[in-house]
Amino acid sequence: MSSSVKKLTPAKAMVAAISGYAMDGFDLLILGFMLTAISTDLNLDPSQAGSLVTWTLIGSVIGGIIFGHLSDRFGRVRMLSMTILMFAVFTGLCSIAQGYYDLLIYRTLAGMGLGGEFGIGMAMIAEVWPATKRNRASAYVGIGWQLGVLAAAYITPFLLNIIGWRGMFLVGLFPAIASYFIRHDTSEPAQFTQENIIQGQLSFIARLQLLVRDRQTTKTSLGIFILCAVQNFGYYGLMIWMPSYLAKKLGFSLTASGNWTAVTVIGMIIGILLFGYLADHFARWKIFLIYQFGAFIMVAQYAQLEDPTALLICGAIMGLFVNGMIGGYGALISDNFPPHVRATAQNVLFNLGRGVGGLGPLAIGFCVKEWSFYAALCLLASIYLLDIIATLWLIPKQNHIPPEDDNLGVIG
Repeated sequence: MSSSVKKLTPAKAMVAAISGYAMDGFDLLILGFMLTAISTDLNLDPSQAGSLVTWTLIGSVIGGIIFGHLSDRFGRVRMLSMTILMFAVFTGLCSIAQGYYDLLIYRTLAGMGLGGEFGIGMAMIAEVWPATKRNRASAYVGIGWQLGVLAAAYITPFLLNIIGWRGMFLVGLFPAIASYFIRHDTSEPAQFTQENIIQGQLSFIARLQLLVRDRQTTKTSLGIFILCAVQNFGYYGLMIWMPSYLAKKLGFSLTASGNWTAVTVIGMIIGILLFGYLADHFARWKIFLIYQFGAFIMVAQYAQLEDPTALLICGAIMGLFVNGMIGGYGALISDNFPPHVRATAQNVLFNLGRGVGGLGPLAIGFCVKEWSFYAALCLLASIYLLDIIATLWLIPKQNHIPPEDDNLGVIG
């Protein structure tokens, strides 16, 4: 190993994974805050505005599938750096967009860069952290997104009126640049390096086929996809449209909407941390069920609230359940797929779910336009029933550590 290349320790892997996912969250939330300003400047209707988010997420599906395979073949750290560079280039181009269609193209391509972040980071964490602490480790990575969202909630209201939405896209470059330098000179996980010698040359199609290689694996993949789709549908549906709803219907200022977002995100952070801790000590599928029932109840209850204080308090509790589940997805996928297909599984299953979840903003926008925000929240509440069914009938009921992890050893 070259003296200029640093060994990938658990701490370095965690910082790299968290920073990348924080960038992901920061980018998508500032877009949510900027939709009104972008729509006014470029004369976009609500459907076009919502589609900017949707196509960013569709791009993330495409990028996730591509970069997941490339990560399993060529390396975690190398592909993480590539995804960052792609995101940075096209986010910068968003700042000079002249209309809906060129902005849509830039957002889609930037989304492709974002698509690799979650899965590759989670695979890397699984290969350098002890398997017995995998749930809490994946929860820590999940918090990275919330840290990015929290930063966006406070930075955007302050800067948007000063530098405009074009300037905000340039601000979005700074997390990408920082994340790139955090990881660009770091070595690959030792477990990946050993596994890649044996399995690294699998073709793209061969890796995808491993996700459905038998009946049990197919059930597991389908169940994970459903969980990811429901979680993302609910999350994006709420977080993209709630600031606009609070501003237009209840008279919240941009700063007040930012405070609502911050309190909700704090609830999400607590929920993610709690999920990771509980899943390392109890059956993970039971923790999923608790969170899914909690999300169903809280979203249905939230639809009936109008008092600002109640919205803040219940927003935090709702956030705990709605997004706390993401603390378990990384470990769930890592435990059910071996290293040579792990990043592919992470990115394909999570990003396909995120692509379906990208319909959330469109569905919410449609429900609000045709009926009411109350009807939209009732729709969101009902989808968690599908989550419960998937957990009961498709997800393995015990945490499973692939034998490859035992054979190769996990760096603690």
